[in-house]
Amino acid sequence: MTSKADSNFTIAGLLAAYREGRTTPAEVLAPFIAAAGQAGAIAPADPVFISRASEAQLREQLARLQGQSPDTLPLFGIPFAVKDNIDVAGLPTTAACPAFSFNPERSATVVQRLLDAGAIVVGKTNLDQFATGLVGARSPYGAPSSAFSAEHVSGGSSSGSAVAVARGEVCFSLGTDTAGSGRVPAGFNNLVGLKPTPGLAPTTGVLPACLTLDCVSIFALTAPDAARVLAVMEGAEAGTPVFNPVTLQPPRWPSQKALRVGVPTAPEFFGDEAYAYAFEQAKALWSSLKDAEGRPWPVEFVPVDMTPFLAIARLLYEGPWVAERYAAIRGFIEKQADEMNPVVRGIVEQARQHDAAHAFDALYRMKTLAAQTAPVWQGIDLLLVPTAPTHPTHAAVAADPVGRNAQLGSYTNFVNLLGLAALALPAGLLPSGMPFGITLIAPGGRDAALADVGTCWQRLLPSLPLGHHLAAATEADLAWPAKATPAAEPELLLAVVGAHLQGMPLHTQLTERRARLVQATTTAPHYTLHALPGTVPPKPGLARVAPDADPGHAIALEVYALPISTVGSFLALIPPPLGLGSVELADGSWVKGFICEPAGLQGADDISHFGGWRAYMADRLKNSTAQKAA
Repeated sequence: MTSKADSNFTIAGLLAAYREGRTTPAEVLAPFIAAAGQAGAIAPADPVFISRASEAQLREQLARLQGQSPDTLPLFGIPFAVKDNIDVAGLPTTAACPAFSFNPERSATVVQRLLDAGAIVVGKTNLDQFATGLVGARSPYGAPSSAFSAEHVSGGSSSGSAVAVARGEVCFSLGTDTAGSGRVPAGFNNLVGLKPTPGLAPTTGVLPACLTLDCVSIFALTAPDAARVLAVMEGAEAGTPVFNPVTLQPPRWPSQKALRVGVPTAPEFFGDEAYAYAFEQAKALWSSLKDAEGRPWPVEFVPVDMTPFLAIARLLYEGPWVAERYAAIRGFIEKQADEMNPVVRGIVEQARQHDAAHAFDALYRMKTLAAQTAPVWQGIDLLLVPTAPTHPTHAAVAADPVGRNAQLGSYTNFVNLLGLAALALPAGLLPSGMPFGITLIAPGGRDAALADVGTCWQRLLPSLPLGHHLAAATEADLAWPAKATPAAEPELLLAVVGAHLQGMPLHTQLTERRARLVQATTTAPHYTLHALPGTVPPKPGLARVAPDADPGHAIALEVYALPISTVGSFLALIPPPLGLGSVELADGSWVKGFICEPAGLQGADDISHFGGWRAYMADRLKNSTAQKAA
């Protein structure tokens, strides 16, 4: 799609080019139109794509953009590819099994949402048959290789989707992820792989692998790009079952506190010394982390015993969850099993070994192990792991297809069983020139916060080319998309001026409620600050001066984002004569903040000339110390 000499093919970059008139969707789609054949035509010469959109389909999509722009459609004119177990109306769904192929009348819900947002689907991509595998080599349409080496596997099952983005053919692509299929290919192709919290994005129109665990994943060149796509895809679908209810969490971790990063105590790399060294190098880089505003963000590493996580990982394929794969294609496998890839068939047919009693035994086992992992999340914010422990060649996979596949799921298989969110990220190139990737894992609902940290991480690697030797990310590429961000728990902006400031006695009332510092600033110059008599601990009262009164002062304050769910309990702690009202900031914006009843100011010393409570308390301490010394 793009020349290696061209600028990178990010969503942010292409939208900017559209806005500035440097290109048009028609010009971007021209190479696809020139190469287009019949709708659904198989493309065996390119194992990355199974089918491509026809010229008529591409022109129809372009026509729908008439009268629109990047200001009206968040993904205006952005080309993308779709894994071929996700329905796209007008293109066959094969799941990499020709005998199974059918023509869907409707697109999957997530695909339709992307189309409605202005994105343009250009084709369906190859995969491990029936999305069963992490290697990407189990397909009659050919075995895609890593964009970096014809000798190495692409990773699966979302193989073609990853390679298409790495090669710069599309800005993003959709995969699916049950056991790691949206993460391992990202690691093997120097990409971002966003695996949402199970249940965050609907799976209607997606051929199930494990219906209760499946996620539609996103491959992109940057974390902000992946966040843009998730913001369009996510959200419940009316009338569909909810297997995994999602509780949204705040959009960021508070950067005024150390980010607690869990790391495996004894990571397994199966003898791959290059991967082991690369992981240590990646860990060292976290000491330079800065938050979204460019401020140093301290990181605290916390050792994590991975034993219960790895035990859960083994349950996914060794336990009865494989029966969900059987249930998804029962009619086909019972009549046409000979049409299946023999490795895939062998895995799926293991379901016949399990009965309902086995299913409950495994469920009990999984719940027991999950309880063992729960305390880990009390001590960490996120878990940092290698995306994969090693990168096998095609020859190694052919020699041991099941064993090599199992190795690749070491750090991925447990994630969906535990309802977690994950984000795979590029972490540099090995001396051999092959990519290495890390994955961040967090409790469910933390998708927006993970994307934020992922963006901060990518800023630590300013010279790393995106994808397969595309241009490095620009500052604009890594700017957080203000109008298209993933859902998170709503927050209330709250200004504090006294005992709730950092280092003050009541600050823990904020931290206990997961408040995060947004900025330290001042009020507009229309306020007075008073030391309230008889309060314990000492507290100030903030008052706005009347319009016809003498000019007021700009009072120092801190603005916090407080999760809406905690506002009620916070309000209950506020004693009279204080309350919450609205406070004007120095930039003219208004937020909620502490105000004082007029009666409470009677007899209170006006301390406005100090400029803020912290300066007043420092002067008070200084005078007290001097008096004691005297």
